Order: sequence, then structure tokens, then C-alpha cells
Amino acid sequence: MNKKFFFYLFIVLLSAGCKNNIVRISGTIVNPVNGVYIYLDELKSNELKPVDSIRVSSDGKFNFRREIKQPSFYLLKSSENNFLTMLVEPGEKIMLKAHSDSLNYPISLKGSKGTESMAEYNKTLRATIKKLSGLSNIYKQNVDKPELPKVIESLDSLAQIYLGEINTYTKKYIDDNLTSLVSLVALYQQVAPSVYVLNPTKDMIYFAKVDSSMFSLYPDYEPVISLHEQVKELTAKIKGETVGEPPSSSGTEVPEIVLPTPAGDTIKLSSTRGSVVLLDFWASWCTPCRKENPNLVNVYNTYHKRGFQIFQVSLDKTKDAWMNGIQEDHLEKWIHVSDVKYWNSVVVGLYKIESIPCNYLLDKEGRIIATNLRGQQLQTKLAEIFR
Repeated sequence: MNKKFFFYLFIVLLSAGCKNNIVRISGTIVNPVNGVYIYLDELKSNELKPVDSIRVSSDGKFNFRREIKQPSFYLLKSSENNFLTMLVEPGEKIMLKAHSDSLNYPISLKGSKGTESMAEYNKTLRATIKKLSGLSNIYKQNVDKPELPKVIESLDSLAQIYLGEINTYTKKYIDDNLTSLVSLVALYQQVAPSVYVLNPTKDMIYFAKVDSSMFSLYPDYEPVISLHEQVKELTAKIKGETVGEPPSSSGTEVPEIVLPTPAGDTIKLSSTRGSVVLLDFWASWCTPCRKENPNLVNVYNTYHKRGFQIFQVSLDKTKDAWMNGIQEDHLEKWIHVSDVKYWNSVVVGLYKIESIPCNYLLDKEGRIIATNLRGQQLQTKLAEIFR
């Protein structure tokens, strides 16, 4: 092959790489207002950053083209109160059709799995808001009637039912989308100004769950960082203590752990002295943890006979979920312990755990060799130790 061929090949590959990051958003506005503009804003942690705008054509058409490097949130809007929240991923070609006054509830939408998922959620949320508004109308109709106290009691009972239903729906939505950034948006939905579907205190488990998953997958994304800081503050407030630092220094001896195994026997972390130990914090509900488990099986099979052990601590909520996770991922060979108390586990405060997966590689005396080694990094370190 000659040099020209390599040059053209490089250009083609470079162009293909750029195209993979290009997002196209096109749409049709039904009965557009003459001269109206559509704006595209990027959603940051504490601000909306305007990135583009376009005047809608006379037939309602508009098109945006933007290059992005990772999944990101954008607002497509015609005004401050008329917008569609979008989860945009590199390479997507999004097409939508909507009425000019209700972008948030498009007539049709395709080409963006995340945005489609949020649009479906919005339909259920909108139905709840409509039912709550109906209760308000009933109250107004009875405001001057003597039976008003009984009406209020009945309306309050119905309101609690409706709020409970959307709360339950939102939690299931989060569980079903725990590896997607749409779970982050679901945490902050409202049925009225300042009336949130999820309460950060009462529903702290879900804030912690989303934080754990998202911070593992998108640790550099501003909205994820913002949630991570919020969860740290909430956790500290609930526990009535300041957030300390987890043990991390090389050579530091880690705190003792004394917890039951699935069989009900109590076992100490210190009982593993004499082996190189991976102290791993995980849970069956943690998707990044489950993805790492095959790598743990691999390194355990490779190095166990040479003095390597795994001491795995679960933050599961139930024993059944914990044991199912062990069986499904074939983790039966090493040591498992848990108090099955989720984020209320004693190890969370003891080790200042903010997200999982989290691990410590310990020497034969229980001192830290390294922290949070996963995948190839863990394999490389163990090969170095046991070479």
C-alpha cells in the first residue's frame, strides 16, 4: 500500500469517529406560531447553558446538530415553562412531533431511548397531577358547604393514595433504569412546585442507590457529582456526624469487621490474616458490582492456592437477594458476610463508604496495599504480588 492510501484511510476513519459523536435533533411543531424560536440548553449541575437556537420554519420544522462525547441532559424549549428534558447520547438521531404549547408531552418521539423513557414517565406523572388537580376542584365546589370537613378528610385520603402510587411507580422506574441517567432525573420530579415525589430523607435509600450506580458509571459528569455531594451531606445529617475520610493510606491497618455469613456463623475479617485479601463491598442490586464479579471469580481461581482470599461484604436489604446474587454470579468459593441492613450497615460508617463497588487489597497483616482496584488493574497488581 502507498502513503496516499494510508492518508485517505486515516481521513475516513477520523470522519467516521466524528460522526459517531454527532447528535441530530429534528422535529415538527404542530400549528407553529409565526416567528417562534426553539432553544437548546445543556443541563449542568446548577445552571442551564444555552448552546443553540433556531427559528421554526413556516411548516413547523426545525433541526439541531451537536457533537457530544458522553450521555448528557439537554432542554429543548420554546419558553421557560414549555420544555422537553432530553437524555441525549452520542450518535443518536432524534425525531419528535409536538404541539407548540406542550413540548414536554410530544405526540411522537423516537431515536433516543433515554428521552423516550422519560417521556413515558411524564405521562404517568401528568396523570397523577391531573387527578390531584381534580381534588382541588372538588374542594372549591364545597368550600362554602357545611359538609366541607368531611370532604377535606376524604380528599386528603385520596391525595395520599395518589401520591403513594406515583411514589411507588417512581421507585420501580428507578430500579428498572438504575444504569441509566434517567434514574437521576426521577429523583427530583414534582407534582406541584416544591412538592416532590420522592423525599430525600424518607426515600434516602433511593438517593443512595442512584448515587452509587451513577457515580460508578459517570464520576466526572456534573449532575452526578452534585448528587454525590448531596447524598454525602444527607448521610452525615441523618447520622448526626460530619463526613470523615475512609481508610486509604498504604500501610494502614483497616478496621475490624465482625458479621454473619449466609449460614449464620459469625466471622471476623482478622481471621484472614496470613493471606493477601481483597476486602470487597458490594450488593446484588449494584449493577457495576455485578459486572465486576466475573473478574473476581477469575482472580480467585488463579491466585487462591497461592495465598489469595476474598472477603466480600454485602449491602443488600434482604438475605434472599444477597444469596441469589452469590448463586447467580457463582461466588460461593470465598467468604461472604452481611448484616443485611443496606446503607444502615455498620460497615458504611466504619469505612465511610459513599458508593459501591468499593474495595481494599490487604497484605497478610491486614494493612492496605491498594484501594479500588478493578478489572485489569486488580489482575496486574495480583500478578505483581504473586509473581
